[in-house]
Amino acid sequence: MARHIMTLTCDDRPGIVAAVSAALLSVSANIVENQQYSDEATNLFFMRTVFDAESADVPRVLDAVRASPAIAEEQLDVRPEAERCRTVILVSKFDHCLLDLLHRWKSGDLPIDIVAVVSNHEDCRGLVEYYGLPFTVIPVTKETKADAEAQLLRLVEVEDVGLVVLARYMQILSDGLCRALEGRAINIHHSFLPGFKGAKPYHQAHDRGVKLIGASAHYVTADLDEGPIIEQDVVRVTHAESPERLVAIGRDVERRVLSRAVRDHAESRVFLSGHRTIVF
Repeated sequence: MARHIMTLTCDDRPGIVAAVSAALLSVSANIVENQQYSDEATNLFFMRTVFDAESADVPRVLDAVRASPAIAEEQLDVRPEAERCRTVILVSKFDHCLLDLLHRWKSGDLPIDIVAVVSNHEDCRGLVEYYGLPFTVIPVTKETKADAEAQLLRLVEVEDVGLVVLARYMQILSDGLCRALEGRAINIHHSFLPGFKGAKPYHQAHDRGVKLIGASAHYVTADLDEGPIIEQDVVRVTHAESPERLVAIGRDVERRVLSRAVRDHAESRVFLSGHRTIVF
């Protein structure tokens, strides 16, 4: 028996849970965890089920679920829980998010395999190579941006990457690259979106005298800082904090938020629903 994760998105109607349970029962699978959500606004049903079964029986489970009249237009996937998400991390010069991800990966806290770290600068090479990971520099200028993105996309395709993490990668991805990485590229924005988008959000927050600052991890889309939000957190500040102090305080929030978003994606806990996410 091996543990598997099933994710299902389909039109909401009676009988879905019964159909999935019956399919699993037919191969003597054992459900160990189940989460579900019916979205009344979209009439969509979302479900994440963890079960134990013989790997050879999984195709039969899929066929049985798809054959049920209760499930139509489904997005259905099953994978072994032990299968780790192949990940590329993009970084520029700020290394706090990168360092946190590397530490959590090395300690086994994140179920990912980091296949490469890519940067447009040399600054983080020593840190990455200390962890025994390949470090690739792809310089980006206005003139070379298209070629640089093509090189990055080739790396993603060759390495069969399931997640690209922008760990304070200070480049705006082109519309074409955003579309190619749709649903598998996560950015950390150092602000509590949808407020203070764009550059220097902590300085914007300071100018407005906010009492809470935060960070948001979201999927990358062609609309800058507008992608579906996966995870957020905040910390209380006062009028006495300088913009530089807000930046320092915010780094800890950014690390926590990004690592939680990466874990949720890697554990198949995030479902896309238009501009929103459903996170189990």
